[in-house]
Amino acid sequence: MNILLSLTALARHRDVLEQALPQGARWLTIDTDGALRVDGTRTTWDPEASPPEVAWQTTDLLHGGPLRPFYRLVQGSCSFRWLQTSSAGFDSPTISNLVRRGVRVTTSHIAGPPIGEFVLRAALDHLQEADSWRRSAARHEWESHDFVEVGSTRWLVIGLGQVGTAIARSARSLGAHVTGVRRSSSATPDVDALITPRQVRDVLPSSDVVVLAVPANAATASLVDENFLRHMKKSSVLINVGRGSLVDEQALLQALDTGRPARAVLDVASSEPLSSTDPLWSHPKVVLTPHNAALGNLRYGRSAAVFASNLESYARQEPLAHEVRFTDLPA
Repeated sequence: MNILLSLTALARHRDVLEQALPQGARWLTIDTDGALRVDGTRTTWDPEASPPEVAWQTTDLLHGGPLRPFYRLVQGSCSFRWLQTSSAGFDSPTISNLVRRGVRVTTSHIAGPPIGEFVLRAALDHLQEADSWRRSAARHEWESHDFVEVGSTRWLVIGLGQVGTAIARSARSLGAHVTGVRRSSSATPDVDALITPRQVRDVLPSSDVVVLAVPANAATASLVDENFLRHMKKSSVLINVGRGSLVDEQALLQALDTGRPARAVLDVASSEPLSSTDPLWSHPKVVLTPHNAALGNLRYGRSAAVFASNLESYARQEPLAHEVRFTDLPA
């Protein structure tokens, strides 16, 4: 079995990975410059003579790494059987094409902790009016003000997967009342109230913090539209850590101009990277981050543990965790 991964990932996690390496398998690595190696050494390998069967797509490939050469090897291998990704989403055309081709794809649900912290920080920044302190400091002026405590706020978390649940827990740890949104009505201890998507607009007027943590699909496209925004509380903040397609950005800009909501924190955009001329950059009530909420430093270890566990299951021909099915794909 030939297993393709980045040289960076192998060097960083060799101890964990070696324990899960099936007998007779070997690592095929791709370096930052696209060079191909066997077991991390400078011995080159021929993709046509030794095509990969398994591949682990890590975040170093996504952020400045040789992602395109990696996927060329994956897509060009007639013997390729399984791809482990580093994210929970599977809405990219590359992933969809692999699944439709019959390749097994598994996702990593490891981003809850850093995204939960990111959202809590973003909400605190808004509730404490931290911009006022920054402006005072820039003027060398000693000015204090009252601020809103999290324990007095009501949160609406749309999407209660691994990420949404982590966000709910973070907010509740500081005393917030959290209403979760999901299609299933099964009880969960992680929220104070549970509603369905159809009930969202009934809760919006009383929600101080609204968080989007749902995947992109036909049902969630432009979820936040003019009507949604019209129902939001004037002093509220909208935080999107899902996908850019969840928000009608033009409607959002117009709503912010009217003061409803008071602020939007967007970690994702409809087009990434965002164009330098996009009006979102300069709007005074928009806070932009470059799809950064999941990039906590502990994610590497969690991702390696997920891949190692799935690799052992794959070798034993057992079910794989978080496998994407054909029926899961967007229409």
